Amino acid sequence: MKVVNLKQAILQAWKERWSDYQWAINIKKNFPKGATWDYLNLAEALMEQAMIGPSPNPLILSYLKYAISSQMVSYSSVLLAISKFDDFSRELCVKSLLEIMDMFCHRLSCHGKAEECIGLCRALLGVVVWLLTGCAWYCERLRELGPSASTEANLRACLERLRDLVNSQKNRALVHIARLEDQGQSGIQNLLRTSWTNVEQALLKVTEGLNSLTNQTLRGKLEECISLVKSIPTILSEQSDPPHHSLFPSVHAFIMLEGTMNLTGETQPLVEQLMMIKRMQRIPAPVFVLEIWKACFTGLIESPEGTEELKWTAFTFLKIPQVLLRLKKYPQGEKDFMDDVNIAFEYLLKLTPLLDKADQRCNCDCLSMLLQECNKLSLLSDSNTTNLTSKRYGAENREYAPRLKTAENANIQPNPGLILRAEPTVTNILKTVDADHSKSPEGLLGVLGHMLSGKSLDLLLAAAAATGKLKSFARKFIKLNEFPKHISGEGSKSASVRALLFDISFLMLCHVVQTYGSEVILSDPSPSGETPFFETWLQTCMPEEGKTLNPDHPCFRPESGKVESLVALLNNSSEMKLVQMKWHEICLSTPAAILEVLNAWENGVLSVEAVQKITDNIKGKVCSMAICAVAWLVAHVRMLGLDEREKPQTMIRQLMTPLYGENTLQFYNERVVIMSSILENMCADVFQQTGLALRPPMEGQEPIPYRNLLSAKEPIHECGGTSIVSIKYLASWLEFSIS
Repeated sequence: MKVVNLKQAILQAWKERWSDYQWAINIKKNFPKGATWDYLNLAEALMEQAMIGPSPNPLILSYLKYAISSQMVSYSSVLLAISKFDDFSRELCVKSLLEIMDMFCHRLSCHGKAEECIGLCRALLGVVVWLLTGCAWYCERLRELGPSASTEANLRACLERLRDLVNSQKNRALVHIARLEDQGQSGIQNLLRTSWTNVEQALLKVTEGLNSLTNQTLRGKLEECISLVKSIPTILSEQSDPPHHSLFPSVHAFIMLEGTMNLTGETQPLVEQLMMIKRMQRIPAPVFVLEIWKACFTGLIESPEGTEELKWTAFTFLKIPQVLLRLKKYPQGEKDFMDDVNIAFEYLLKLTPLLDKADQRCNCDCLSMLLQECNKLSLLSDSNTTNLTSKRYGAENREYAPRLKTAENANIQPNPGLILRAEPTVTNILKTVDADHSKSPEGLLGVLGHMLSGKSLDLLLAAAAATGKLKSFARKFIKLNEFPKHISGEGSKSASVRALLFDISFLMLCHVVQTYGSEVILSDPSPSGETPFFETWLQTCMPEEGKTLNPDHPCFRPESGKVESLVALLNNSSEMKLVQMKWHEICLSTPAAILEVLNAWENGVLSVEAVQKITDNIKGKVCSMAICAVAWLVAHVRMLGLDEREKPQTMIRQLMTPLYGENTLQFYNERVVIMSSILENMCADVFQQTGLALRPPMEGQEPIPYRNLLSAKEPIHECGGTSIVSIKYLASWLEFSIS
C-alpha cells in the first residue's frame, strides 16, 4: 500500500505541476516518519513514472534529481533503479539516465550500516551489467543497420560511463566485493539480484559485437573496458600500484597537529613519536617520508594568512628537514635513507595538483626550495636533486607550470624564501644581543628597529621556533629588558635609547607570549633567586586565555607615593620626561594611576579632554605603559556590569589609537603596530561581550569589532544561545571532516 500511495503522490505532484522543492516538502509531510525512502523504493517509483513515455518526463525527473541532491535516496537505490531499465531503443530515456549517473558516480560513497555498504557494491555490479548490455545492444544495432552517427553517439555515451566506472580501482574493488558476496548466498537469493554470471553473459555479447564496429577508436576503448571488467576477479592477486597510493592518516594527523600546535616543541620527541607510528603500522620508509611531505603541503595550503602561514612555512622548510636528518640516523635495513627520500620525492612529483596549489599559495616553486634544503643537509645527492628539480618544471613540463606572479603579487617576496633567509639571521641577532652594549647601545637599537619593520619579527620568531632557538631568543630579550634598570648619569639621548631598549624588548616579549605561549618565556628560577621584571609582570598582570586576573591584586597596587607622582606627571606634563625614568617601576605603577584617573573621570573631576591628554601621554613615548594600562583595564572591565563598562572601554580605545606627532620617539610607527596587535588580543573577549568596536574605523577599511574568537554577528548578551549553536556546528563539522 505504501508503494501504491507513493506512486499516487508522484502523479498528483505531476498533475498539479509542483516544483521539485514543493514536492519534497509535501511528500515528507504526508508520509510517516521513521521509514527510509529507500525502504519505500522512492528512486524506483520516480524512475518508473518518469520513463513511461518515449521520452522522459522532465518534471518527475527533476523530482528524482532533487531527491539525489538532497540525499533523500541513496546512490545504490538510484543505480539499482537505472539497471532495471532495459529498453535501449528509447534513446532520450537512456541519455537522461546516463546524465543522472553523472551527478554522483565520480564520488560514490556510503555512510551507514554494513548492509547499505554491501548494497552499494551490488548496485554497482548491476549498473556495470546494464552498461555492458547497452554497449552490446548498440553494437548489434550497428551490425544490423550499418554505420549510424546517432547509434555510435549512444554507444560512445554508454562506453564513457562504463570506462569512468571501471577505470577506478576503488570501483572495481566494490564490484569484486559484490561478486564475493553473491558466491556465499543461496541459489534462490542469487536469482533475486544481479550476479557475476550476468556480467560474464554481458561480456560475451559485447565481445561478439566488437566485429560490427568500424570505428577503431570506439573499438579500442571498448576492448579496454572489457579487459578492465575481466580483471575484477583477479584484483586481489594483482601487484599493487605504486605505494604512494597507500594512505596512512595517522602520520598525516600527527604532522598536522605538530605543525599547528607545537612548532616550539623539541625535535627529538617528534622524531621518536614518528618512528613509533612507522614501526607500529609497518610503513615503508619512502611512503613514510611521502606522507610527512603531503601533510606539510596540506598544512601550508590550508593555513590562515599571517602568523599561522609563517609558522607552517617554518615548520615545512626548517623543522621537517631537521626531523628527516635525525630519522636518517635510525637503521633503515639494507637501503640507504637518501634513496628512500629520493623515492618519496618521486612519488610526490606525481601529486601535481597538491604541488601546484602550494606554489600558487606561496608564489614560488616550493618543491625546488625544499629539494635544495634537503640537499644542504645531505638528505639528497646532487644528481638526485637536479633530476627531481628538472622533472617538476623541466623543459617538457614548463608549459604546465602554474602562473605564480601576477600584477598584484609580483613584488611580494615568497614566505619560504624569507623564512630560509631568516634562519641564519636569528643566529646573528642572538650573537649581537649577547655582546656588551653598556658603552654604546645605539648600535643594538638599530638592529632591534630593523626587526620591527614589516613582518620581520614574525619571520624571525617563526624561524627561531622551528629551529629550537625561540627560548634562547626570549631569554636574551628578557636580559635586554633588564638592562635599562641600571641608570647612571645620563643625557637626553642616552635616556631615549634606554627607553627604546626597554620598550622594544617588552613589546617583543609580549608578542612572543601571545603567539607561542608563556611557557617559552618562563624559565627555571635563577641561582640568585631574583625573578626578572617581565616574568613577574607576565605571571601576575598579563591577561591570557584561561587566566583570570584580580584587578585588586597587590601586584596592581604599588607604593602610593609613586602612583601620585605618576598621576601628576601624566596630568600636568605636556611631554613626558625620559631622563632618570625607571621604566620597570613606571609600568608597575601605571595600573594604579589608571584607576585614579578612571575614578576621577567617573566622579566628574576630569573631563573627556583631560582623560584623552593623559592617555596620549601614556602611549606617546613608551608603548609598554599602554599595554600595562590596558592589562589592568581588561581585568577591571571583566568585573563590571554591562552598564558600567562605557568609560573603561573608552579608555582602552583611546590607548589603542596611534598618536601622530613630531615628539614621538624613534620607531614609533613600528612599535604602535605591534602594540595594537597585543592590545587587540588582550581585550578581544571583553569587547565581544558588548559587541563594541575595538578601535574607530580607518578610512577605506571596515571597522574591526573584535577578533574571530566567537560569532561575529551579535554580542553575547543579545544572542543568547549562539555560543552553544556555534559549538554544535563546530562539533558536526569535525565529525564530517573525520568521516
